[in-house]
Amino acid sequence: MDVLIHLFVGLHIIGIAALLGGFLTQMKALGRGEARIVPAMLHGALTMLVTGIVLMGLNEAQHYHLNYVKFGVKIAVLVVILGLVYVKRDEERVPKGVVGAVGGLTMANIFIAVLWT
Repeated sequence: MDVLIHLFVGLHIIGIAALLGGFLTQMKALGRGEARIVPAMLHGALTMLVTGIVLMGLNEAQHYHLNYVKFGVKIAVLVVILGLVYVKRDEERVPKGVVGAVGGLTMANIFIAVLWT
């Protein structure tokens, strides 16, 4: 079971990398006002959601102690990210605030995961 948990942690990290990497690729365009939502952002956010929920289930099945408040906050932040990315995914130019919010919320979600013990 631990191998399966580690596999999904790896997939979760790949999702984070895709979401944050998609944001970082738009930084130069953000300065010119030409930023857009790239497919990697949507796919990364969906990967994070699915693997995060699977990880919660696998850890619960192992009877590990879970901090449900932390996971609730992380899922809420991710749902906001998903909403922004999904709604704006087809627009040619996205306002700076939306792209900035996606990047900021992604980094906030990372720091919640790492620092909240």
